[in-house]
Amino acid sequence: MVDVLQPEIVPDSQHRGLVAALPQPLRDYAQLARFDRPIGWWLLFWPCAWGVMLAAGAEQWHLIAWMLLGAIAMRGAGCVYNDIVDADIDRQVARTAARPVASGRISKRAAWIWLLALCGVGLAVLLQLRLPAQLVALGSLALVAVYPFMKRITGFPQAWLGLVFTWGAPVGWVAVRGDGLDVLAALYAGAILWCVGYDTIYACQDREDDALVGIGSSALTLGRHVKAGVMCFYLGALACWALAVWLLRPDWIALLALVPLGWQLLWQALTLDPDDADNALARFRSNRFAGLLLALACWAVGNAGA
Repeated sequence: MVDVLQPEIVPDSQHRGLVAALPQPLRDYAQLARFDRPIGWWLLFWPCAWGVMLAAGAEQWHLIAWMLLGAIAMRGAGCVYNDIVDADIDRQVARTAARPVASGRISKRAAWIWLLALCGVGLAVLLQLRLPAQLVALGSLALVAVYPFMKRITGFPQAWLGLVFTWGAPVGWVAVRGDGLDVLAALYAGAILWCVGYDTIYACQDREDDALVGIGSSALTLGRHVKAGVMCFYLGALACWALAVWLLRPDWIALLALVPLGWQLLWQALTLDPDDADNALARFRSNRFAGLLLALACWAVGNAGA
């Protein structure tokens, strides 16, 4: 039985035993929303938490909890939309050919219904925010809608993903306060560079398939300079986050909160082997911990500056 199920579980799935235990229809919908790969919603959630924590310290845990639910639902919705748009491309790529829509196990009509259900959860979360944050959150919809097409027209779609996947930072900040937009701008710029870095690592797994299909990625564009590129993105992110901390609390001691994160990102870049898919996947997934480290730094600085 396990051998029959295994081909339907993509190589970077986690919790494979739990996913395989689900009845086939439920398993397909869970995989379509990437519930078997929680790293995605962690990476979407952390910028939300950074915005809230840097703006308010430890005073908004209920808001952070709502945003976690929203990140899970909207990351799932984004994946469903991406798979609907990319079904033809996914069929040509070994790592994605078994996805539910690409393989035909879920029709596009059923996928659209599932997408609307997930968006309903996102709407419930949206209504928990104050009006300015609601408007900021809605501003991401155009970016999200365009993202799946960027790989067809640019060799650096990761830059667009950075805009989309870290939008939670502005939402989290504006959900708490309307001032300090210079702090927010630095926080968001750092988040974008961080996303470009980690998704470049992730794209190392698909370089051959992407080149064959004819779609762009930063891993292909950077070629043999992938490690140097990732290092530059991460250093740029750290510089932006240091600026955000300094603008909020101009104290050299406050910058020490970023040291653990700096070491973690440095480890990723130095130990990355772009030609080893398992190595790249492990470094990519470690950004869940990197996000936590920055959340703790934002919490410490936000509390001290309150």
